Amino acid sequence: MDFALHNAWLIPLFPFAGFSVIILTGKKNLGVKAAVIALTMLGCSAVLSVLCALATFGAHPHNPEHFEPYVHNMFWARLAQSPLEIGYQIDTLTCVMLLVVTLIGWLIHLYSVGYMEKDPRFTRFFAYLQLFCCAMLMLVLANNYLVLYAGWEGVGLCSYLLIGFWFEKPSAAKAAKKAFLVTRTGDCGLALGIFLLFAKTKTIMFQGIFAAAQAGAHGHGEQVHQLPFSFATLKALLHSPYLVTQPQTDHFVFTLAALLIFFGAVGKSAQFPLHVWLPDAMEGPTPVSALIHAATMVAAGVYLVARSYPLFTTGGHEIGVALQVVAWIGAITAFMAATIAVAQNDIKRVLAYSTISQLGFMMLGLGCLGFTAGVFHLMTHAVFKALLFLGSGSVIHGMEHGHHAGHPGADHEAAHGEPFDPQDMRQMGGLAKYMPVTCWTYWAGMLALSGIPPLAGFWSKDEILADAFAQNKGVWFLGAAAAFLTAFYMGRQMFMVFHGELRAKDCHPHESPWTMIWPLRILAVGAIGLGLLGTPWANVFHHYVHYGEHRLPANYVVMLLSIVIAAAGILLARNLYGVTPLKAGQEDPLEAKLGPLWAFLQNKWYFDELYDFLIIQPLLRLTRCCYRFDQKAVDGTVNFVGLFGIVVSRISAFLDKWVVDGIVNLIGIVTRASGNLLKLTQNGLAQTYMLVVFAGAMVVVVIRMMSG
Repeated sequence: MDFALHNAWLIPLFPFAGFSVIILTGKKNLGVKAAVIALTMLGCSAVLSVLCALATFGAHPHNPEHFEPYVHNMFWARLAQSPLEIGYQIDTLTCVMLLVVTLIGWLIHLYSVGYMEKDPRFTRFFAYLQLFCCAMLMLVLANNYLVLYAGWEGVGLCSYLLIGFWFEKPSAAKAAKKAFLVTRTGDCGLALGIFLLFAKTKTIMFQGIFAAAQAGAHGHGEQVHQLPFSFATLKALLHSPYLVTQPQTDHFVFTLAALLIFFGAVGKSAQFPLHVWLPDAMEGPTPVSALIHAATMVAAGVYLVARSYPLFTTGGHEIGVALQVVAWIGAITAFMAATIAVAQNDIKRVLAYSTISQLGFMMLGLGCLGFTAGVFHLMTHAVFKALLFLGSGSVIHGMEHGHHAGHPGADHEAAHGEPFDPQDMRQMGGLAKYMPVTCWTYWAGMLALSGIPPLAGFWSKDEILADAFAQNKGVWFLGAAAAFLTAFYMGRQMFMVFHGELRAKDCHPHESPWTMIWPLRILAVGAIGLGLLGTPWANVFHHYVHYGEHRLPANYVVMLLSIVIAAAGILLARNLYGVTPLKAGQEDPLEAKLGPLWAFLQNKWYFDELYDFLIIQPLLRLTRCCYRFDQKAVDGTVNFVGLFGIVVSRISAFLDKWVVDGIVNLIGIVTRASGNLLKLTQNGLAQTYMLVVFAGAMVVVVIRMMSG
């Protein structure tokens, strides 16, 4: 097992090697060979990750508190007189993330073989998937913020490439740019937080920073007056930057750094107010959606907060400013996204807003000192959300092929807005009899997400709500409301898609190929049984993955409330959509009941319009003003100076040619003419010379006579 830990650096290297081989031989159109290479490389990473997990969890099976992270450092350079060591570290949190990324990523790779088989850029797709997994694995294994940031930016780049994979579609290209720009906004916060930590601790290593944070929280072993976290302290720091290094600013600096790091997580994990990019990311292929929502990009933000947890808990086991912000942002996001999901008709957009909401639950748990609950929900959610996204891809695949079979001349990739949309739930219905495996596996994912016991989502979500109930009743209330809405919109989706009668005309859907079905079956088993690791009686997960928080006793009142809330949401959905299934062209029954509120929810609380009005349009107007200023003022001035120079040069050329050169030439002409005239007197005839002498003498005589 030590072999696995010592060679864990190979885990991200395997998919990078797969990316390199595929991309360098891409012109040969490897076809299915590209998929084989990708599956093999990520499979090697998965095997090594499992071995690392076994070594880590087996180190102290009965006393995990004695576990020390395995850290492997290699000196690389010197940064501001501090040694910069590049390496990796493996602890229980790392192992959980490694298993999530590699195992779920491998299943998504297998699923993609069937889903993307007819795509002309099949080879490139698998190259991008490999690079995506490589960046996420590098982020997870990092032992310092520099390597983490490199992986963080790599994940952002790969998401841009994969969301815009079908770049010939304007909507996909726009969604890719939107995702890149919005997440980059959060990345600025992360970068500032890292700079601030380096200025304070003179290191970027996790262990050094966290040790300084915990020591600073207790005054370095001595009583030091700590400046409060306030705008006055921030103003003092801005006026006197040297205060950053002083002990009295420890609490403020580490709290501010935690908030800046959390802002980076807000962007990457699509939390309010930077959540607007994730629903548009559905423009990419469905396997990309599954990978982003389950195993890689959005999980990175939650992982960042969990990895940086010592910065958020500098006040010990009390909820400080940073954790309060995390909890409230998570609760608001969970509730807001759940309300929007209720009114969506696109099968993937419902799941997208569901992801935003569930990420809010994870942040809510972390903000309420529920480190174990937040990480456990991250793991269980990755399983059943991958199942749901791949299941939705199976549905879309079946609808597309079914429509193509019923309309041989129709375009295989029907665009949104046309009469047939393979992602519109209003055109589905009755798919259970056409796609039975997809249906029952989707039921497993739906019940897990809704929080129905004993499926995985119930145990992780209930633990989060229990932590929130113990710490902050307001946060718990928003979480409970979001849990009810989650059960409702998933029930609504289930009844609209799989029950009733098919509403699309001349469509003959069928079950997906085995490469798409088997990942669904495997993930369904995980969605059903994985939650048993976190039951309040055994809680194996808490035994290994925790941050020193005291394990709360089982709160059966909260547990019962969670069950009632989830059941009520599903029953309400059944009454509206199951008892009397929708007919083709029929108005949504919830739309009739909600009235104007339906439009508000369907338009996503008008966040896109608000940002367009407050940010995008003012920026566009500013850029247009800058363009006009550049064209008229800057370029105008430059062009005027250039024109003035041309005029002056032409005048100078005229004066030089006709005045300066003219005078010189005139003197030359006069001299030459005089010379020619004088030359006439030098003809060698004596009589001519005598005539000239005589004429000269006569001139002298005349002059004397006139003067005398």
